[in-house]
Parts: sequence; structure tokens; C-alpha cells
Amino acid sequence: MTQITIALTKGRILKETLPLLARAGIVPAEDVFTSRKLVFPTNRDNVRLIILRGSDVTTYVQYGAADLGVAGKDMLLEHQGDGYYEPLDLGIARCKLMTAVPVGTTQQHSRLRVATKYINVAREYYAQQGRQADLIKLYGAMELAPILDLAQEIVDIVDTGNTLRANGLEARDEIAEISSRLIVNKASMKTKFTEVQRIVDALREAVENNA
Repeated sequence: MTQITIALTKGRILKETLPLLARAGIVPAEDVFTSRKLVFPTNRDNVRLIILRGSDVTTYVQYGAADLGVAGKDMLLEHQGDGYYEPLDLGIARCKLMTAVPVGTTQQHSRLRVATKYINVAREYYAQQGRQADLIKLYGAMELAPILDLAQEIVDIVDTGNTLRANGLEARDEIAEISSRLIVNKASMKTKFTEVQRIVDALREAVENNA
């Protein structure tokens, strides 16, 4: 029996992915939210789930440690990997990748300092804008950067915008619409085609019925 490993992103994406997987006939054998495990068997003997940080899902799938994965489009844009296909937009965990600045900012700096964890995306965005930007890599609490004069601008995920407003910031320019995507390792699509395609098709049907 061919083993299939599916990498899932912890947090909000996981909560919204599990119902889709259930409709596709894949259910973890135990509660993934209360267990400290990272690998979970499912109701299907040949399918297991692994729970990772979003930034790691793309790496595990690219190098074949996982056959399929679910990751936000922001992670795919940032990772820029070429070892996987992106066959399906799951339409969940929707948000936007945007720039944000202190409320009322009007000054255009000739050279910006920008704080973000999306270094590759930001570099490409500001280059397309024809603006010079020094990028500062942060892993969280982006909103602090302008408050403490570490940066004039941030690039981050925006959902409701409540966190920005609570810290005196406002969303400015949209870089990309974000939702979670199914990705498939290129080699797995060839060597495990039947099993992988069955899961892709079942998830596509689940997404269509969820629309």
C-alpha cells in the first residue's frame, strides 16, 4: 500500500482545512488540537497528516518529505519553490497581503525602511513600484516596527485590520489576495499518481460543494 503524507499548516488554516479533508474522506484518528504530536494517522491506513508551520509546509512538499500540503498563498509567493504543483485554491483562510503605515502618513520617503517576514515578496513589490527599500526581517509583532521607528512601513497579512488600528496603523496598498492552496510534490504526482489524484479530486469536489 502506497503511503501518502499530507502536510498541514497549524493555526487558522488547520481549523479550516480539516472540515474540507473530512468531506474528502480523510479524518485524523485523534484530536490534532490537543495532542503534542506532529504526525497523525487517519481513518485511511495509507494516509497520514503532519502539522507544521506554514513556512515549512512548502519545504516539506518541495523536497518530497510530504506528498501534498496546504499552505497560504503568501507562503508560496515568499518561498518561490519549483518542486511542486499548485492544482487547487481551497478558498479558505482568505486575507490580503498589504503594506501598512502609521495613520495619516503622507510623506513619501526617497528610501524606505520596511519591516516584514515576506522579504522576497516585498523586494519584488517595491522594485516594481520603482521605490528603494531597505528590508528588515521580522518574524512577528510587525506593528511595533513603525511605533519604535525601526521602519516606516510594514508588509504583512491583513484580515480584519483590527490589530493595525489598535496600534495606530492603517492598511495602504494591496500586494496580493491570499487564500490557502493545495500543493503537490512533482515527483509524487508521477510515482503515486492514482492515490494523489484521488485526493486532489476529492478535495476539489469538497471545495465546490463548500462554495
